[in-house]
Amino acid sequence: MTTTHPRTTGSATPSGRRTTYREAMREALREAMRADERVFLMGEDVGRYGGCFGVSLGLLEEFGPERVRDTPLSESAFVGAGIGAALAGMRPVVEIMTVNFSLLALDQILNNAATLLHMSGGQLPVPVVIRMTTGAGRQLAAQHSHSLECWYAHIPGLRVLAPATVTDARYMLAPALADPDPVLIFEHGSLYNVSGEPPADPGPFDIGHAAVRRPGTDVSLITYGGSLPKALAAADDLGSAGISAEVVDLRTLRPLDDAVLGASVARTHRAVVVDEGWRSGSLAAEISARLTEQHFYDLDAPVERVCSAEVPMPYARRLEQAALPQVDAIVTAARRAVGEPGPAAAEGAQPRAVLGRSG
Repeated sequence: MTTTHPRTTGSATPSGRRTTYREAMREALREAMRADERVFLMGEDVGRYGGCFGVSLGLLEEFGPERVRDTPLSESAFVGAGIGAALAGMRPVVEIMTVNFSLLALDQILNNAATLLHMSGGQLPVPVVIRMTTGAGRQLAAQHSHSLECWYAHIPGLRVLAPATVTDARYMLAPALADPDPVLIFEHGSLYNVSGEPPADPGPFDIGHAAVRRPGTDVSLITYGGSLPKALAAADDLGSAGISAEVVDLRTLRPLDDAVLGASVARTHRAVVVDEGWRSGSLAAEISARLTEQHFYDLDAPVERVCSAEVPMPYARRLEQAALPQVDAIVTAARRAVGEPGPAAAEGAQPRAVLGRSG
């Protein structure tokens, strides 16, 4: 399946000026390929077509077919080839069209890339970067729309990144390529047209920590990737009602940044985890468990979770939107956490019991 994209330009807007998430990813690839001849891009439609989401548009013309390689439609084959190239000293960037298709290469990612350093006693690092589009909201139906980041965040030996801002899209790739371990980068499809102004020189760029995108005092909204704009919008709505919501962007899904999460909950004493994955066995479940284990006495209410409905992602727009976490659901969960019923709550409804810390 090929997704159309605007064929506007083959060059990205320079850093320090307004640019889109898509252009920021392209400029990161261009910079990496100019800086190191070992870096090359491979995947389905990355060359002549410019990438199924337009990220690599123009790179074939600049770097040639040896370094921008169109591959057959076989994820197992070209991910395996990327792993082999990394073992041989190259720095491959492998693009998988969507996270759903990455399951065809799960054996290569789990049983090879993630384990070879361990099984070789430290002799065989696998410095491969695997990029893939994730998430729903664009009417691409059940085989192109799921959020399976949690499955990969479960695997020791991998680093899993989820850039949610234009700045992270622009600057996460370089430290990912410098990492001796395999790195997976999940790009939410709804973010490609989002624009921002990445700094021209961010200095040494961190890919190991979460970031507080908005400070607050009453409740922590914890999320990542394509759900970050929704969490920020929910924080605006809560603010208009007098509830101060802190928004935490995970950024790195493996390893999770327990320190930033814990510090946020210690300030607000309440947490809502927003995760586009399914609720059962989700990242939201893992984060909820960690907060309860490590910060039980900081919590004034149970950790709330806002996740996708446990159904294959619908194609019909209204059903798709109904299946996804939305701003209203985040606001409702936050109100419940702070003990304030929403506008539609039944009169006289009781707030949920606090856990262990007196308010």
